[in-house]
Amino acid sequence: MTRGSRKYHKGNALRGTLRIVAFVGTLSACIKNTATAFVVPFPSAINTHKHVFPHCARDRHVCRAEFKNPTAGEESRKFRRDVFTYKDWVESRKPDRIYRKLGSTLNSGVVKGLGKELTIVAILSTMVIVWNSLLSGGWVDFSGVGHDPLIEGLPMIELPMNVFTLSSPALGLMLVFRTNTSYNRWAEARAKWGSIINHTRNIVRMGEAWCDPKLEPNPYIRAELLDNLSRAVWSFPRSLTRHLSDSEEDEEPFKQEVREKLKPERAEALIAARHRPCRSLHDISFAANALPMPYLRRSQIDDSITVLIDDCGACERIFGSPVPLVYTRHTARFLYTWTLLLPFALWPKFDYSWNHVGMIPAMSVIALFMFGIEELATQLEEPFSVLPMQFFSDGIYLLTREYPEWGFDEEFPFTYGNDDDWRQPF
Repeated sequence: MTRGSRKYHKGNALRGTLRIVAFVGTLSACIKNTATAFVVPFPSAINTHKHVFPHCARDRHVCRAEFKNPTAGEESRKFRRDVFTYKDWVESRKPDRIYRKLGSTLNSGVVKGLGKELTIVAILSTMVIVWNSLLSGGWVDFSGVGHDPLIEGLPMIELPMNVFTLSSPALGLMLVFRTNTSYNRWAEARAKWGSIINHTRNIVRMGEAWCDPKLEPNPYIRAELLDNLSRAVWSFPRSLTRHLSDSEEDEEPFKQEVREKLKPERAEALIAARHRPCRSLHDISFAANALPMPYLRRSQIDDSITVLIDDCGACERIFGSPVPLVYTRHTARFLYTWTLLLPFALWPKFDYSWNHVGMIPAMSVIALFMFGIEELATQLEEPFSVLPMQFFSDGIYLLTREYPEWGFDEEFPFTYGNDDDWRQPF
């Protein structure tokens, strides 16, 4: 049917326009609703303590009140502090993992965080359809009858696909560099915390093993000195956790926990310090120096304290120095411009669908995964709010308290051999 032979019905054109607008409004409402909701993790994750929640990890219990109406985006980061167990790894390797992950797409925090962007893409795609079909190119009603455009002589807006084909490799390279850089920051932050865990263990282990009863024969004094060392060692990762966290989230729990686990004068001095991790390192140094042991052994403990200082500085470097803003901003502008202009090139490719309306869901899916790559990089760029630092601190506390208990366990007495510097069991 030629354009000249089509029946021109303004009433039908208006109804067709309203139907398309209503469809887009419904789609936008669905996206908006997913952007303001947050789904509670599945029960198995709660039962196995897979997710570590602020203020709750200290007691190894999940505060279910934390699940009440949290919002996606920044608030959801505290629910992403995953700690895997063997059962969690088995669950992640199940053959049906692909179907489960596809089925939970709409519950993804990335999808919810992109609600506004996806709405804009859907609206823009609809505007392209309305302009090129209803206003300038002609349209087809539900009965399959073609109609002339509402405005004769109005040009259609299209872009050649070659523009996007030629520019897509450059965009891909920029996104790859963006995501790799962000992941490397997360990996380095996790490696530094692994080093902190190892060296805090080493400090207490060496202090307990090398505390010489010949230099200090009173076991109660030795026990008190080791107790001071273990509590000072725990105060460092806990102070660093607070140092790298939001004050609204962790300031009061930090003060409460410090006052519970440290002596009053030490606790208040730590709370009042301008740089709390450095104050903790100061306390560790003095506690280690007070131990009765040869100075060469004390020097080895100081080597581990020096590593803690380096790890603290590395964490501060990651936290305070983002990926250069000129790069992240240019990548975001490139990505958003590329995606928002894509409907003008895809419009003729959907001529097989009714009034090209198939372009709307197609563009929404494309935008979801394109914007999702940039969103993942943004979420990983600052790694500390998604690392379970409180869980690490709690584990360090439990282990530092166990080492002195092992050393003074009456069921396993210790003595010295010919070499007075080495402690040997019976």
